[in-house]
Amino acid sequence: MAKAIRITETGGPEVMKLVDVEVGAPGPGEAQVRNHALGLNFIDTYYRSGLYPMPLPGGIGLEGAGVVTAVGAGVTEVKVGDRVAYCGGPVGAYAELRNMPAAVLVKLPKKIDFETAAAMMLKGLTVQYLFRRTYKLQKGQTILFHAAAGGVGLIAMQWAKALGVTVIGTAGSEEKAALASKFGADHVILYRKENVPERVREITKGAMVPVVYDGVGKDTFQMSIDSLQPFGLMVSFGNASGPVPPIPLTVLKGSLYLTRPGLMPHTARRENLVEMAADLFRMVGSGKVKIEIDQRYALADAVKAHQDLQSRKTTGSSLLLP
Repeated sequence: MAKAIRITETGGPEVMKLVDVEVGAPGPGEAQVRNHALGLNFIDTYYRSGLYPMPLPGGIGLEGAGVVTAVGAGVTEVKVGDRVAYCGGPVGAYAELRNMPAAVLVKLPKKIDFETAAAMMLKGLTVQYLFRRTYKLQKGQTILFHAAAGGVGLIAMQWAKALGVTVIGTAGSEEKAALASKFGADHVILYRKENVPERVREITKGAMVPVVYDGVGKDTFQMSIDSLQPFGLMVSFGNASGPVPPIPLTVLKGSLYLTRPGLMPHTARRENLVEMAADLFRMVGSGKVKIEIDQRYALADAVKAHQDLQSRKTTGSSLLLP
């Protein structure tokens, strides 16, 4: 038996319950992983609330790191004793022990510990695909990145700096603005108090930006569109403030482009997952990107963790510890 968080209905944080589950032997193509650390991500709240549908009853969570304790028939990707990390599915990471497809596991380099791995996989791979696949950033460019002091944001600030990119970040408070600056943001706009497009115009001397990365959603969508230069790309990759309502195509005046990317399509093929993870491991291993773990919660305190996450009390990355 192992402890795990399960939900039988969608709703607020209180629908999550810590229960005992029986974990059998891994099936064909599966590996059994004893989790040492679990990532806490805003996307977890989407599954819990029902915004992203999933079968019920079920588990919750997409990210973790631990040790392979058993493998099923036909598994070649990992072996018993391997230190591994994963993110992006299947849902059910909030558990002490679980069986999962071996193809989604990546082996950890010796220099990366379990907590760092669990704090960086989903967020770090998100930054990797945003910067290297969705829009390939080039040295000397200027970008706008919302929620610059969040878990994805702090990684993005550092990664952009390593690429020689100027970053205009947004934040909701003076404290978060200071944190974003500490991690590499060249300019930080307080989006609740300042006019973001006007500040972008001022900072860029009228040029505006070629790409906006927006994981906030409803509250920032229009200001993101208004900050783009002609032929610019609006990357809407999250809904922290709620989903963007339906919009007319005429909002894309100026020959703008709009995309709604996600991590899972980028990592659906194992060769892409391995390549992207290697890029992330290089950035972290080089010291150019440091993973900031600001909150740690016991697995039993998952409800409190989700409450803090949704009230925007957290900064950097957060962990659940089984």
